[in-house]
Amino acid sequence: MSDSAISIKEKIGYGLGDTACNLVWQTVMLFMAYFYTDVFGLSPAHMGTMFLVVRAIDAFIDVGIGAMADRTRTRFGQFRPYILWFAIPFGVVCTLTFYTPDFSYTGKLIYAYASYLLLSIVYSAINVPYCAMINNISNDSRQRVSLQSWRFSLSAIGGLIVSISALPLVKYIGKGNIQEGYFYTMMVFGALSVVFFYICFSNTHERYISPVEQNSGSVWRDFKTLCGNRDWRSMFTLNVVNLIAVLFKGGSAIYYCNYVLNRPDISTYLLTTVIISGTIGAFISSRIFKNIDKVKGFKYAMFLEAILLIVVYIISPDMLWLVFCTVILVNVIQGAATPLQWGMISDVVDVLEKESGRKLSGIVFSTNLFAIKLGIALGGAFIGWLLAWNDYVGGSEIQPENAVHTVALLFSIYPAILVFSLVIIMNHYTLNDARLEAITKT
Repeated sequence: MSDSAISIKEKIGYGLGDTACNLVWQTVMLFMAYFYTDVFGLSPAHMGTMFLVVRAIDAFIDVGIGAMADRTRTRFGQFRPYILWFAIPFGVVCTLTFYTPDFSYTGKLIYAYASYLLLSIVYSAINVPYCAMINNISNDSRQRVSLQSWRFSLSAIGGLIVSISALPLVKYIGKGNIQEGYFYTMMVFGALSVVFFYICFSNTHERYISPVEQNSGSVWRDFKTLCGNRDWRSMFTLNVVNLIAVLFKGGSAIYYCNYVLNRPDISTYLLTTVIISGTIGAFISSRIFKNIDKVKGFKYAMFLEAILLIVVYIISPDMLWLVFCTVILVNVIQGAATPLQWGMISDVVDVLEKESGRKLSGIVFSTNLFAIKLGIALGGAFIGWLLAWNDYVGGSEIQPENAVHTVALLFSIYPAILVFSLVIIMNHYTLNDARLEAITKT
């Protein structure tokens, strides 16, 4: 199948599915830590512990959904039905997660655990099949990178909506009540996500659905197959480490504006800059890396991003223009590398099918999505713990010097170290373009 066989309409339809996901994803990445500490009223330490506990439970949910999706066959396809079934629950639950009940501290902590866990469940139920669906849309590695480029370009629109409108909407709708502002803002985002999911469902086609008999057998057998594969282990580890770095940068951005730059008024501008530059990176990814091996291209990108993050730390906070320029470069690089990363996960599915005779798209993507959410949980937990250990006071306009320095490290040096470690991790991933072509031809 040539790349032209996948229409622009279908590429846009597929990408809008991630626009919907990103309306919640970016809200979690950019605002959830701040929401829980400064709006909802949790202590940073309790917030960090909650992130880890929920993700530990979520691990089993992710794998279960992936295994179930691998064994699903309906008149709507294999993975598409999950988008249809869970679109509305997704919109409702993401709204409830940002509701602040008038409970005691213990009651609010219980509510936070329950709503955040429920959000994780419905997110998995729709996002695992959505991500796995790409291997049923196309069976060509290059075409899938192109689809991923469209996906992350349109995904960034969801992030752009969040970064541009979230804080102004909170202020406008809340009319001085920041708790109500967050709740009704998420109601708007939830409704938009439902619309985008239905457009995605209506405009995508699963062309390469394997026979259901191919996925018979136990989930444990599938899991052992994954654990025995070096390339799956590499991608799992990479996703955990990468998302800790991403969460450090995104989760500390508002703190960085408030306490390092001493410019809380530019939070929206910084977040918007991050999203737009990431969008540009994703859009030009297939052009930049068209003639470069995916593995080499990813390693080059991560090395350069790590260097630029160190530069962010060195720059004086007074030089706002230089801070913004460097942040733009960091996120263009990150956005350009992301389609390569997801393309490599799809390649693991192809190789496992060659080796085992089973197409394990669902469980491969679900375990890697768990790795991503584990990275977010660890990142959020470390943010909470590091702030607590360094005397951060939620809601206070003035923070101690050690807390301010911790925020600066979270936005720059800590993610730089983690991003550089991705280069080392990728040395253990063997599916470069030449080897992948040799395997698929046998």
